[in-house]
Amino acid sequence: MTPTGRGAPDDVSKKIIEQLQADGRRAYATIGKAVGLSEAAVRQRVQKLVDTGVMQIVAVTDPMQIGFARQALIAISVSGGVEAVADELATIDEVDYIVITAGSFDVMVEVVVEDDTHLLDLVSGRIRAIPGVLRTETFLYLKLVKQTYNWGAR
Repeated sequence: MTPTGRGAPDDVSKKIIEQLQADGRRAYATIGKAVGLSEAAVRQRVQKLVDTGVMQIVAVTDPMQIGFARQALIAISVSGGVEAVADELATIDEVDYIVITAGSFDVMVEVVVEDDTHLLDLVSGRIRAIPGVLRTETFLYLKLVKQTYNWGAR
């Protein structure tokens, strides 16, 4: 974003984003030295980047380490309004990612659940009960090989 908070991120903001992608807990003073700004200026820019939705600062957990033994991708075919179904899916706590797609399926959702019984209840009892859902296909995650959030700030 420009220093005013409008438009695409400028080069300095992109450098700040890259610094935080390398280490989300990096001190603003350290970032300031790397990008040529004061600590206060970095703090202000980070706040604008967050406020405008350009970035989020979050702790990413490993679901397996905190009691969720199953992750899955669920592909969904819809009749009627795809966005209405996606909005309804967004209200389900176990759903952590939703995309409307082109191709064989209309919507893809990622879910994180405690076990297979929880997954069965979620798919059969809740997702398939949403008006407009025609069919689902579930892809179980057997092993997470790569997950990254460091695609940079182009």
